[in-house]
Amino acid sequence: MGYSKTGQYARGILTRLYSRAFIMVEPDGSNRVVFVSIDIGMVSQRLRLEVLSRLQNKYGSLYRRDNVILSGTHTHSGPAGYFQYTTFVVASEGFSNRTFEYMVTGIVKSIEIAHTNMKPGKIFINKGTVDGAQINRSPTSYLRNPQSERARYSSNTDKEMVLLKMVDLNGEELGLISWFAIHPVSMKNTNHLVNSDNVGYASYLFEQEKNKGYLPGEGPYVAAFASSNLGDVSPNVLGPHCTNTGESCENANSSCPIGGPSMCVAVGPGQDMFESTQIIGRIIYDKAKELYESASQEVTGPLASAHQWVNMTDVTVWLNSTHTAKTCKPALGYSFAAGTIDGFGTLNFTQGMMEGDSFWDTLRDQVLGKPSEEIKECHKPKPVLLHTGELLKPHPWHPDIVDVQIVTLGFLAITAIPGEFTTMSGRRLRQAVQEEFEAYGMLNMTVVISGLCNVYTHYITTYEEYQAQRYEAASTIYGPHTLSAYIQLFRVLAKAIATGTVANLSSGPEPPFFEELMSPLIPNIVDRVPSGTNFGDILLPANATYRVGEVVEVTFVGANPKNSAENRTHQTFLTVEKYEATSATWQIMHNDASWETRFYWHKGLLGLSNATIQWHIPDTAQPGTYRIKYFGHSRKQDSLKPAVLLSFESSPSVFEVITTW
Repeated sequence: MGYSKTGQYARGILTRLYSRAFIMVEPDGSNRVVFVSIDIGMVSQRLRLEVLSRLQNKYGSLYRRDNVILSGTHTHSGPAGYFQYTTFVVASEGFSNRTFEYMVTGIVKSIEIAHTNMKPGKIFINKGTVDGAQINRSPTSYLRNPQSERARYSSNTDKEMVLLKMVDLNGEELGLISWFAIHPVSMKNTNHLVNSDNVGYASYLFEQEKNKGYLPGEGPYVAAFASSNLGDVSPNVLGPHCTNTGESCENANSSCPIGGPSMCVAVGPGQDMFESTQIIGRIIYDKAKELYESASQEVTGPLASAHQWVNMTDVTVWLNSTHTAKTCKPALGYSFAAGTIDGFGTLNFTQGMMEGDSFWDTLRDQVLGKPSEEIKECHKPKPVLLHTGELLKPHPWHPDIVDVQIVTLGFLAITAIPGEFTTMSGRRLRQAVQEEFEAYGMLNMTVVISGLCNVYTHYITTYEEYQAQRYEAASTIYGPHTLSAYIQLFRVLAKAIATGTVANLSSGPEPPFFEELMSPLIPNIVDRVPSGTNFGDILLPANATYRVGEVVEVTFVGANPKNSAENRTHQTFLTVEKYEATSATWQIMHNDASWETRFYWHKGLLGLSNATIQWHIPDTAQPGTYRIKYFGHSRKQDSLKPAVLLSFESSPSVFEVITTW
């Protein structure tokens, strides 16, 4: 989920995706807040509603819509299919209840673990500048913002990282939350392996360091690298170049002289996307480590939270004391279909399109009906490609009801943003919220933007950036005054917290929860094996010996990995194990969450498939005897009976690792 690229199906796993939950409670237990950072593209409204429902069933009124923030890291290499609005259902090629259930269960479980593990402790905060990890991917749009405003900032991206360090009263380290604005798109739209991208790699490095001796995702220490105002921020720091000529295509249309926009691609710092992910992730990790080790300012003060549901299609925005404007019903502009320099669209649209195209307009009118004059007028200068706010079948194509939410921990305010704010949009919101707190006596507040929270509404540019109609502006679905509306709404929440009047806030119109969503286009079929074989049989074994730095590869008779989301007998698709002669046992060194391993699934015909496991032997590997094992679940169905999922594990493929020949 993320690139909206047809044919970008998951075909294996590079790393596991995690939900990381943090619960902060006042000593007397009166007020509490929950922050959850989740390795997914974005939190969907349906996901949030279901998580809140299950929390209520288990904990009553302890965890609620106002004090629980769910934030996606925005990895573009996580599964799709967990949305209820038709635009995202179509992009996901259906609603997958299997995926949805697995996500909800994992998120709730992470909150439950945090709930049972609470202990008295302290939080320290630190801030610092991260260099070399990001560029602005729409710099010409950024330049539309007033020169006087731009002059206040040294860069066209937000380089500041804000970090919270959590320890218990004995000084034992518990975890960290970091906010930093970067798109997790180091892994390109040609990738087919599930993974958590650059910010996930930063989490991986930090947790591996703090959880010595544990496999990934299994230690007590939790490090969340959460999203922020990343709307126009790319990690592909070498910038956009024409893939055919090598020349720069840093222009208002991100287009190349030969080949057009599809040739204009931003390049990361590594030799390939795997290395780029690790380079950017390590830059983020290194800065976090530095800030973590020097964090000394304690966060003190009460906890508070405020939340409203708002009909974002009908907000009156006060531009000044006499003039108002309104938000619009949702619509996507032409340049939405162009994609970005991080992942271009499959059709030949360009960024910065200021007028429609008669071919696409006619096709849309015939298939979906014509957009109203009202919606076209409201969104100007955006040429409307999809009038999603007027498309209601089989369900509304975009949300009308959107969450706005702030939680405060003493002098820290976390604003939960339902989408992707650009750099300058984030700066304006932070400033406005800080000013509002100040006006009502809460001085020197630190305001952080937490992105991709609660419901997904695409992008939010400034009014000036909107005029340029690049991808981010074309994807600002509630029209040119969207940012002003959010600033107004978040001011209301800040004032309520500062004046102690949260109880007087109206909850707003409740969002819908749709039934009968379109099921996935890919059917569940029975897994089969070639005659004379069983699931997990080795087709291509490992070599006898390998050196450090080489890649071990083993291929097995496979079964559809999706089955393992329903039958959870095995918690990993693979293990790399080392023989310990002293105890005559096999020790698990790596699983499918390890960055050193890759699990590939090769889909064949009529239910046949293979699984290939790679181990990229790290420099730290000790010489000795190793084996690779594969774990899975096969779907079996006898006539007229319901399908059953049967677990299996492979016979091991054994080999030696030596340091020299």
